Amino acid sequence: MRVLALDIGERRVGVAISDPGATIASPLDVLDATGRLAEQVAALVVDREVELVVVGLPLTLRGEEGPQAARVRAAAERIAERISVPIVYHDERLSSAEANRSMKGSSSVRKRRGSVDKVAAAIFLQSFLDGGGARSSE
Repeated sequence: MRVLALDIGERRVGVAISDPGATIASPLDVLDATGRLAEQVAALVVDREVELVVVGLPLTLRGEEGPQAARVRAAAERIAERISVPIVYHDERLSSAEANRSMKGSSSVRKRRGSVDKVAAAIFLQSFLDGGGARSSE
């Protein structure tokens, strides 16, 4: 089962994908969050033979949903209308901070900015896979 992860931000969406066995997550791409996001994700789902989409849910440090989580859920609902595979949510707290730490020194801050989004998506996708999320979603 191939799983696609989306780290939906205000301007960019980090995309990561698993291997066919749903054991290893890899950064894939960064999409523009405005415009044709749902169409782009739908194309990725078909082209990459994705069976599940995991959307990172930005919970507060207390584990609650705030305004950002509501915005992400609204974007995910628009995507769900265009795809035929299930969407699940996974806690993505601190994945961007972890991505920044892991990439520190690898390139300039400006060059790193877009890459952080897809690395963050890979980080929370790996957490989802390690927790058995793909198996429990079958």
